[in-house]
Amino acid sequence: MKTKNQDASCHLIQLGSSTPIPKSPQEANLEVIPNRWPASDYTVQLLCEEFTCVCPITSQPDFAKIIIEYRPDQLLIESKSLKLYLGSYRNVGIFHEFVVNAICHDLVQVLRPKSIEVKGEFSARGGIRIIPVARWTPPL
Repeated sequence: MKTKNQDASCHLIQLGSSTPIPKSPQEANLEVIPNRWPASDYTVQLLCEEFTCVCPITSQPDFAKIIIEYRPDQLLIESKSLKLYLGSYRNVGIFHEFVVNAICHDLVQVLRPKSIEVKGEFSARGGIRIIPVARWTPPL
């Protein structure tokens, strides 16, 4: 059995190093590792319970739990790079619905999964909770 990062095709830069949180999602580097089980139909669920972004109108912070669930194909997301990417939203002014779609879009571009769903369970503002869900499956 191989242990941590012995695949020659795995070139991770951020894992095991002191990497600061990027200033924006555009500066973030989402890294991937090869999926050793691409023929298997399984899901990966990732939870970020301390996600923050900023209201684009009031600049007040918004807090959410982000739930990412995907069916991998050839690649898996490396979790530290995902943590840094999600952390890069902390000062970004963006509506809840837009951020969930942006995360989904960025992950599709990097992972090319069999399918993916990104859900944002945002804390209530003005007595209303917003829970947007973005889904992607490849066209037939």
